[in-house]
Amino acid sequence: MSRRQSYDGVVVTAPFSTPYERYSTQTAHYWLARALKGTLDAAGLRKEDIDGLSVASFTLFPDSPVGLSQHLGVTLRWLDSIPMGGASGVVALRRAARAVQAGDAEIVACVAGDTNHIDSFRKLLSSFSRFAMDAAYPYGYGGPNSMFALLTDRYMQEYGATREDFGRIAVAQRDNALRNPNALMKKPLSLKDYLEARPISDPIALFDCVMPCAGAEAFLVMSEEEAVKRGLPFARIAGTIERHNAFPDDPIQLRGGWALDVEDLWSMAEMEPADMDLVQTYDDYPVISMMQFEDLGFCSKGEAPAFLRDRDLTVTGDLPHNTSGGQLSAGQAGAAGGFLGMVEALRQVTRTAGPTQVADAKNALVSGFGMINYDRGLCSGAAILTGESA
Repeated sequence: MSRRQSYDGVVVTAPFSTPYERYSTQTAHYWLARALKGTLDAAGLRKEDIDGLSVASFTLFPDSPVGLSQHLGVTLRWLDSIPMGGASGVVALRRAARAVQAGDAEIVACVAGDTNHIDSFRKLLSSFSRFAMDAAYPYGYGGPNSMFALLTDRYMQEYGATREDFGRIAVAQRDNALRNPNALMKKPLSLKDYLEARPISDPIALFDCVMPCAGAEAFLVMSEEEAVKRGLPFARIAGTIERHNAFPDDPIQLRGGWALDVEDLWSMAEMEPADMDLVQTYDDYPVISMMQFEDLGFCSKGEAPAFLRDRDLTVTGDLPHNTSGGQLSAGQAGAAGGFLGMVEALRQVTRTAGPTQVADAKNALVSGFGMINYDRGLCSGAAILTGESA
């Protein structure tokens, strides 16, 4: 296998989040345009200043990012579409950084967003996966809640995790969300509330599930020289990994693609898990966050429940996790859910996170997971960001 090349000379800057809305009558184009304008305004740029665009969206149809470029009025020499859901933030970062490094683009705007009409989620699920359409939907067993109920149940049987273990993740993220003015969930959540919530698909209950909503996230990728010239706070990319359809022979997914590449990730960054000041995992369900802590080297497989019992995952704790509230409490704005952790981590290491700021944050790990195809997520990725003062 060839040696991974560094991302020297390329940086990430100008994080932006639109305030989320539970439902919207607007199109995905509207949300993506708001995010693009927001990240450009944060950097003091005009749309004419970008020559690269990366887009992640589930509800952009009938347009593609090509059609979106006309809607936005941008002229590009580099364009990418990232149809990878929760892994889209990491993958967009990786590809945009290589484009800048190769000279194919000077400034790339990475945007992700979706609308949420009353019927959007049902329509999305109805044609999302051929595996699910053939193997599950005919039996009335469809949608991610049911799929992840099976996975969660198996994880509990295999490793002795309890609902209280999952609840601690959800409760800590709600505590973090109460600091985030853009989070949809504004009511405090206790462990008792979590455990007594109405069942959705045993053993999953209400607060194990993300809330679909409308919104968008964005950031810019450019050369370090360009960011310094413009006086922008930025983060460097210490290392990244990406993997698709990992461990296809596993009968059920209790590990993800991170496990195949985790040594490369830490070696590339010349760091280890203990060096991270905060962690942003993709959290469509608490069990997936546990899998990421294991597969990314914080503990051994099956040890995440015990590992997390001894840690404080809030903004002021010893292992700040999903500091914006994550999808479980901020909301899941479609493909923007794959950008949520990246944008928040970027704010953290550039010390611009405001009320969710982790004290003295320098190094952040961001992990992505997406494209749930019947019984497993096919896409995984992770990135380590370091602040310029690190």
